[in-house]
Amino acid sequence: MSSSAPSPSDPRRPLTLALHGMTCAACASRIETVLNRVPEAHAMVNFATETATVEWPTGADAAPLLAAVRKAGYEAELVEALAQVPTDHAAQAQAIFRRFVLAAVFTLPLMIEMAAMLTGGHHGVVPRWLQWLLATPVQFVAGAGFYRSAWRSVRGGSANMDVLVVLGTSMAYGYSAVVTAFGLAGAHVYFEASAAIITLVLLGKWMEQRAKGRASDAIAHLLGLSPRTARVRRGDGYVEIPVSELAVGDIVQVRHGEVIAVDGEVIEGRAAVDESLLTGESLPVDKGPGARVHAATRNQGGSLTVRAASVGARTHLAQIVRLVAQAQGSRAPIQRLADRISAVFVPSVLAVAALTFALTWWWTGAGVLALVHAVAVLVIACPCALGLATPTAVMVGVGRGAVHGIVFRSAAALETAGRLDVLVVDKTGTLTEGRPRVVDVHAEPGRTPAQVLAVAAALEEGSEHPLAAAILDATQAAGVVVPRLEAFAVVEGIGVEGTLAGAPARIGAPGWALQDTPQAGAADALVAGRGAGHTLVAVVHAGALLGSIALADAVRPSSREAVQRLRALGVEVVMLTGDNPGTAAAVAASVGIDQVQAQVLPAGKADYVARQRAEGRVVGMAGDGVNDAPALATADVGFAMGAGSDVALEAGDITLMRNDLRSVADAIAMSRATLRKIRQNLFFAFFYNVLGIPLAAFGLLNPVIAGAAMAMSSVSVLGNSLLLRRWRPPADDVQDAGTVPAQTQGVRS
Repeated sequence: MSSSAPSPSDPRRPLTLALHGMTCAACASRIETVLNRVPEAHAMVNFATETATVEWPTGADAAPLLAAVRKAGYEAELVEALAQVPTDHAAQAQAIFRRFVLAAVFTLPLMIEMAAMLTGGHHGVVPRWLQWLLATPVQFVAGAGFYRSAWRSVRGGSANMDVLVVLGTSMAYGYSAVVTAFGLAGAHVYFEASAAIITLVLLGKWMEQRAKGRASDAIAHLLGLSPRTARVRRGDGYVEIPVSELAVGDIVQVRHGEVIAVDGEVIEGRAAVDESLLTGESLPVDKGPGARVHAATRNQGGSLTVRAASVGARTHLAQIVRLVAQAQGSRAPIQRLADRISAVFVPSVLAVAALTFALTWWWTGAGVLALVHAVAVLVIACPCALGLATPTAVMVGVGRGAVHGIVFRSAAALETAGRLDVLVVDKTGTLTEGRPRVVDVHAEPGRTPAQVLAVAAALEEGSEHPLAAAILDATQAAGVVVPRLEAFAVVEGIGVEGTLAGAPARIGAPGWALQDTPQAGAADALVAGRGAGHTLVAVVHAGALLGSIALADAVRPSSREAVQRLRALGVEVVMLTGDNPGTAAAVAASVGIDQVQAQVLPAGKADYVARQRAEGRVVGMAGDGVNDAPALATADVGFAMGAGSDVALEAGDITLMRNDLRSVADAIAMSRATLRKIRQNLFFAFFYNVLGIPLAAFGLLNPVIAGAAMAMSSVSVLGNSLLLRRWRPPADDVQDAGTVPAQTQGVRS
């Protein structure tokens, strides 16, 4: 079920902590545990983004949270979730690369010893004192980070991946040092094994950091869309100032080729604006006085003067970045399996390694051989790949969706969208253009069209429905003076009523508007006579019918293709509308929908969704109006059209920046592609560990090979996730379905 983000009045607020010192999923699990022990805290740690999101009382000091993380052996700092990408993966990758180079330089000579053994040569090709000299800086300089991390983890009461690396390599190095120091000529040394393991693990960590950086590129790209400066009116001229100094109400000039720095309203000029970065629409949109523009969109031709309505963190772009960041840091339900396994994995591996050492020594009587087997178990069992399997795929999937105008509010929404059985769709603004226009005004005998428009406009001034906007536009164009309304009320899904000149007035579905009037029985005849092919609303004042207004709303040319694509994905499409059965059937037939329910009010839509869910089906809802909000919130996944009402956007789980039902199909396809990657990643992670641990325990896996396999498991998981960056929605070549008028009775559906 959908859930909205905390409002400003919520006594709790989400805090974002940037975490330092994590090396694997066990670290993330440990930090999450200690944070959740802090009273009033509800925390979720994401290993891939190296952040923690904590629900925390508004106004409360975050010091207890930071102290808890430090006590666990890690570092944390409070960051603004949207102001920056908290983790500098490039800098971390560079630091690890330097350690890797140091380790590789000293390890390469040791490989001569390993090559000699593998080819059947004699042990000791490289003198032992030289091996000791070469292995020491690898173990304690290049590998110092492993010791620090392992100590922090043990001090905090847990055991992370680095504990395994430190135990394994220290055992091999320590044993070899003792053999060399005491001149035990008959015993083998394993300096090359300890050095090679550290070198390979560092190589894997370097590749991991680079991949994490690429996975975070979506947020960095979005943050980089806004310009750094803007031209603002000061006095009689314009001056260039940093965007951080902009304020609501500033007058901003946007010249040809420039990127708009604010959300606002055009007050002068005309231009074609490229909004593809926010909406995915490739064609520029003409903007003139009164039009809304958004930050990060580009002026492709002309000049605009814009009054700033939202700046900085309150712009449309900032909201998208916030949703992407929150979704990338959230946890998909499928990750719970990996989390449960990771929580007990390291202690279990330590037990297996100890058991391997004891049994091998007991069975063979060879303590050195038992040690080698135990080291191999410790090294191969690193659970890093398991911890990366889900969050890396989610990060890439959410980021890729944002690039194509699909904003997932959470990882759970990303996962659930791929399992949809049923999609319930609204009509107005979803299947249709949602921009009706008045095509006819009919006045009853003794009345004039101007009187009909005047009463209609007075009632509709307080409504946000597309029909209201069309009537107000027609009234303004006709130059009709609008009287003042004395009372106003919206009857959801039916119409508007109020008091005008001391008498009741109504506009809406004829059957509803004409009730309690002498013309109550004429509603059907009115629709049949004047509403064919159009939306028809009746205007009533003082108990008498003044006339009717016919409006037309075209079905989107892309709606038919969208329905076909959804069917191909195995999703059943159902249209719920407040219109009469005949009208609903006509619109549904034009787009290829077989299942239609007509004359459904907002509560009825939510009830229908709830019934479908009760039958065990996974239900999505696509809509854009206030009347769709209950159904959007009730559905397993709510798809809110980007140009819809604020209530609909808040209730939805996925925001579609394009007002196009094909984006729903794109979101489902993106979800399924991401889920495939997660399952593949989990297979890779389990495959390495489940196969590798028994092989190592029975002596069939050399510690160096185990180290290489462990490193490659993480690299394979990250590389597989990054393949999602190639995902693109199908070509948006729409076969023109024609313009199909929506025939309705004026019901606000």
